Amino acid sequence: MSGGLRVAAVDCGTNTIKLMIATLSGEGADVHVRTSRMVRLGQGVDSTGRLADEAMERTFAAIDEYAALIRQSADEGRPVDRIRFCATSATRDASNGDVFAAGVRERLGIDPEVVAGQEEARLSFDGAVRNLRSAPQEPVLVLDIGGGSTELILGSSAPEAAHSMDIGSVRMHERHLHSDPPTAAEIAAAVADIDAHLDACPVDASLAQTVVGVAGTIITVAAGVLGLTAYDRDAIDQAVLERDDVHAFAQRLLAMTVEERLALPFMHPGRADVIGAGALILDRVLLRTSATSLVVSEADILDGIAWSMFPG
Repeated sequence: MSGGLRVAAVDCGTNTIKLMIATLSGEGADVHVRTSRMVRLGQGVDSTGRLADEAMERTFAAIDEYAALIRQSADEGRPVDRIRFCATSATRDASNGDVFAAGVRERLGIDPEVVAGQEEARLSFDGAVRNLRSAPQEPVLVLDIGGGSTELILGSSAPEAAHSMDIGSVRMHERHLHSDPPTAAEIAAAVADIDAHLDACPVDASLAQTVVGVAGTIITVAAGVLGLTAYDRDAIDQAVLERDDVHAFAQRLLAMTVEERLALPFMHPGRADVIGAGALILDRVLLRTSATSLVVSEADILDGIAWSMFPG
């Protein structure tokens, strides 16, 4: 794909910062770079209301790497035409978000967009549904579990109802799951918190005929359910997981210590402590739906950010 629009999309979440450099055209996306770093930008935000200095340092180091990759594209004769940097839950909640914004501006020459929940949901839906190889039964529920927030997006060709809840793997872990492994009482408190948010959620998950799960928590759970010996994008993308198998694996994760989770061959070290909380959110959402399975998509909000820069 020699022509087309070369874009760089950055999704900066609570736990992970991701980069995608792709050439977009009417024929689709030719992805040149897709990478992520676990930076835990949202470390302690739920309790302090501020981005920790060390968390920003980790994130700025990752952005420096991404800036170098963008420059490399230009050095190879194909400069990036457009860059969009979307910052989600952690920077929405931080009192010192201006310091973070200045650091992004210094490194990439653009202002980060603090994406509101509804826009975040639209981007996630577009990225996930555009990727499906076969037409899903509608309506579709796209589920995006991040470190600080969880998005539920229900729709057919476009979102019809969407909501961003302030529950995510990092938040639930920091709020409730303090023991290693967590106690039954801690898990019960997390379940009550998750269920309270779902009770208040305006998106009726029970209407969904298809559930599509995106982002790192769900991809990690998928690797476990599939019994993979290493992360395998091709095996995970479009995988269909039975709801009962997801529930069983979530229970298994919650019973493990962090050391035991780290021994799982597909587990990223930066996710091992919070994956139990993330899996618990996934399990509680699936229980609200009438779907008996979950479709896993490797395409997510990052793809939606990229396509938002494409005209038409």
